[in-house]
Amino acid sequence: MAKGQTRVRGFAARAGGWSARHRWAAVGIWVLFVVLAMGLGSAAGMVEVKESDQLKGETHTAAKIVEDVGIEEPAGETVLIQSKDGSVKATDSEFRAAVDAVMKAVDATGEVTDVRSPYDTKTISEDGRSALVQFDMRGASDTAGERVEPVLNAVEKVQRDNASLRIEEIGGASMMKTFDDAFGDDFKQAEYSAVPVALGILLIAFGALVAALLPVLLAVTAIMATMGLMGIASHVQPMGESASSVMLLVGMAVGVDYCLFYLRREREERAAGRDPQTALAIAAATSGRAIVVSGVTVCVAMAGMLFTGLAEFEAMGLASLMAVAVAMVGSVTVLPAVLSLLGERVEKGRIPFLRRKQADGNTESRFWTAVLKGVLAKPVVSVVVATGALLAVAAPAVGMKTQNLTLDQEFGDSLPIVQTYSRVNDAFPGGSDPAEVVVKADDINAPEVKAALADFRAQAVSSGASRGPVEIKLHDAQNIAFVYVPLVGGSDLDKAGESLDTLRDEVRPATLGKVDGVQAPITGQVAGSNDFNDQLVGAVVPVFVFVVLFAFLLMLLSFRSLTVAITSIVLNLLSVGAAYGILVAVFQHGWGASLVGAEGVGAIVSWLPLFLFVILFGLSMDYHVFVVSRIREARLRGRSTNEAIAHGVVTTAGVVTSAAVIMVAVFGIFGTLSMQSMKQMGVGLAAAVLIDATIIRGVLLPAVMALLGERNWYLPKWMNRLPDLSHDELPGDAPSEQDVRGPEPVKV
Repeated sequence: MAKGQTRVRGFAARAGGWSARHRWAAVGIWVLFVVLAMGLGSAAGMVEVKESDQLKGETHTAAKIVEDVGIEEPAGETVLIQSKDGSVKATDSEFRAAVDAVMKAVDATGEVTDVRSPYDTKTISEDGRSALVQFDMRGASDTAGERVEPVLNAVEKVQRDNASLRIEEIGGASMMKTFDDAFGDDFKQAEYSAVPVALGILLIAFGALVAALLPVLLAVTAIMATMGLMGIASHVQPMGESASSVMLLVGMAVGVDYCLFYLRREREERAAGRDPQTALAIAAATSGRAIVVSGVTVCVAMAGMLFTGLAEFEAMGLASLMAVAVAMVGSVTVLPAVLSLLGERVEKGRIPFLRRKQADGNTESRFWTAVLKGVLAKPVVSVVVATGALLAVAAPAVGMKTQNLTLDQEFGDSLPIVQTYSRVNDAFPGGSDPAEVVVKADDINAPEVKAALADFRAQAVSSGASRGPVEIKLHDAQNIAFVYVPLVGGSDLDKAGESLDTLRDEVRPATLGKVDGVQAPITGQVAGSNDFNDQLVGAVVPVFVFVVLFAFLLMLLSFRSLTVAITSIVLNLLSVGAAYGILVAVFQHGWGASLVGAEGVGAIVSWLPLFLFVILFGLSMDYHVFVVSRIREARLRGRSTNEAIAHGVVTTAGVVTSAAVIMVAVFGIFGTLSMQSMKQMGVGLAAAVLIDATIIRGVLLPAVMALLGERNWYLPKWMNRLPDLSHDELPGDAPSEQDVRGPEPVKV
């Protein structure tokens, strides 16, 4: 240890010091880790989430029954045949000829089976203008979209031959193909755009190509390693496509942020005249420690998803947690090694028109200096105005309505198949998404079971839950029957939900429920949406308590201040509340929806509020920990609380702004997608980060801390026995005893 330097403590400082001394070893270990993770993950393969594991409740029971008996339900397809002007009826010869032509055309493709005539299945509308030809795709349902094109072409040819009729196909396979064609490239482009967007912003922030590339390279390698780890982890917790997308979003955001925090502090110290070794050591002990505290807090927040009991959420939580952990470890290990190797070469590739400030150590933001001057001069007014504004923005969230979005809500009229979906629902309410009753019996052909099935079919219509036709499919060998019930209400999920309740609570107990040994769980889109919402509601309290409690404890142990821990939680909750309010105002009420290329769909997709809470609560800690750490560091060096607040906020303003702009840009990309649920996620995340980096960290946090004064460092005496995870000592500054101990907490 060099003369005059102080021994540092803490994982970040020690890891940074070791990496700087063993540069090539640290880089080699990181590269080996990434390669091994990718190789092992590829060898292990990815285990996908099974349909039977997606949900609990009746939806889960139904899927499990079907899975256990080995039945693979085919992708069902429907062809709507409808008179355009009402002049042709289903009883007319022209209409019948079109039905026959459709049946022959789809059967001739060799891709379908069990083609059913509307005259046999009674799928003719009440007004006689519409009829449905139904059939199943051959092969596995999850790949049916790849084989449906010849069928679609055959139906289209029949349409060309029947100008007076509307002949359109819709179903699981055709929707799968349509969405893959329309939005597969959309998603890929959004994911691929994240890297160049982040790089462009970093170029502006650093003004040098090498410095800008480092955060992107760290984030990309962290994501690559996490993808491999996801393959291994999927054998314990199955993963899905949504988990990969969320992992990419979170991994890119925190990977770039953490590297940005570290790199900016190292450059700042060198600009202040420190030698490279000391500058790197200070960055490790300060920004490195803030990264560790932030990373652990984000990981804890992501772990909250594991308490939902929903397979997709659990997969997203685990994938995001791993991405944050890998990015955090990489930031405090391989990054200092690379910086030590590069030295002054980190400034290579200077952009001529983006010259950074001269090396005078002055990294304070003029804009935020002016803002802080006003905030600290009138902290009461600042708190009242900022809090009032956030509460006003959050107010619409009180009336939040959540539901799984229907096809027309999700995509509007942007796709022809959505218009077909609406026409089918208008003519046959609930026909495009019927409830499905999975009936399992010891002998499905037993007289009492057949009688119960017949009674169920009759009472489903007489009860008002369905207008029919109710279709029954028997699988004698497996003693299983599938009963398809179009629900009154159709695409109106509230009304369809009432019909579902009638089936579950009245019709089923009075019919199938009276036969011993019969199981009859009811599934389908409406049932899945209801079961999902019920389970999600049950998960809100445990997830909320877990995330808030552990975030509070981490803040308490990291800053040794009860006040800082409490204000951290309150400010984060305000930020999340404001994001909720914006979501409801834009997507539920449609206020200003056109500004983001959206439309008011009357509801927020049901999974989003809990997802946003967990993600935002974690990501908000990035900025909070970074800013408060800098304030506490200034206080450790003997500045008054107000001076420390001003110094901490204005010196971190540049890096927080850059990090926030990157996050807003990356999340905003997803707000440009055509799916309303993706728009809601992108806009919600982007708005929350923007609010968090400006109003919360730039106004409310300093105003609250200014009002509290020395009480910011309040810690009851009995809490002194808690583990001490407080700030690392800074090397190279020969700190005084007071510096080492920090400000004395106010005790009671």
